[in-house]
Amino acid sequence: MIIIVKKDCEKKQLDNLIGWVKKQGLKVDVSRGAHSTILGLVGDTGKVDIDLVRSLDIVENVKRIQEPFKLSNRKFHPDDTIVDIGGVKIGGNHFAIIAGPCSVETEKQIIGVAEAVKKAGAKLLRGGAFKPRTSPYSFQGLRETGLDLLLKAKKETGLPIVTEIMSVRHIDLFRDVDLIQIGARDMQNYELLKEVGKTGKPVLLKRGFCNTIEEWLMSAEYVMSEGSKDVILCERGIRTFEPYTRNTLDLSAIPVLKELTHLPVIVDPSHASGLARLVKPLSLAAVGAGSDGLMIEVHNDPLHALCDGAQSVRPDQFEDIAQSVNSMLHLCGKNEIL
Repeated sequence: MIIIVKKDCEKKQLDNLIGWVKKQGLKVDVSRGAHSTILGLVGDTGKVDIDLVRSLDIVENVKRIQEPFKLSNRKFHPDDTIVDIGGVKIGGNHFAIIAGPCSVETEKQIIGVAEAVKKAGAKLLRGGAFKPRTSPYSFQGLRETGLDLLLKAKKETGLPIVTEIMSVRHIDLFRDVDLIQIGARDMQNYELLKEVGKTGKPVLLKRGFCNTIEEWLMSAEYVMSEGSKDVILCERGIRTFEPYTRNTLDLSAIPVLKELTHLPVIVDPSHASGLARLVKPLSLAAVGAGSDGLMIEVHNDPLHALCDGAQSVRPDQFEDIAQSVNSMLHLCGKNEIL
């Protein structure tokens, strides 16, 4: 349920209304827009007398929300959420590229790639320290050492870091991570979502490869309900019957999400295709569809990468992609990155 409050209401009246709602056992999410203030009521709203609330002088309208996702719902928060990660903004008219290797391998590798992608226009550095792999015999990441190397790269370049968490046991290790990533395999790991939500840190939530948009938004709801309101949704392709690409990039999800939610939406063309040569055209398509950012895998030596070399672009290829993306941004109402 949402309560739309008149723009000229007095603060004392608003505080009294919020206090009354909380006494009904409900949580209240306050969204202040340019023309009105919206109170989002979360919980069992069946006990609330709509006619009584609507009769109050400061209330403009009351509406019930039919969708199961509440905090992420655009009806709760009409204006775009802009997430700030160490001074880098994503959402609204702010566009950013996250770039870096699939996995952190050596200090020289991660710092070298970080310097290259920053020079080319990337605003955040990605790199896997803990790697979820289909095979138990594949490289699983450097773990704590990988996190230390990411922090060294951050110190050298100033780029905020993005890396994936796989277990609630690792929460304390991620205290210095700027943007915590929830991978596709953990999109419905609800205990992990709740614990990450309690950190209050910005969260990058990847879509599961077999999940619907509503299920994805409900996972965002788990994070937001625990306190982390800065959630970025990442479309990374879904599993279909088509074998020519690793996954099928669901570009339609971008405009659909823009209607349903106020949260920023970015695209990972690397995992979506699994092929480095497709990263550029899919990146440009994502920008045209309204994406708020991109997440691109970049490796200095893809042929010898320990993980996902086939979908990783070289630094020079990334620079070309960033320049092409930059030329499109003003056409799509976004701030340029170069």
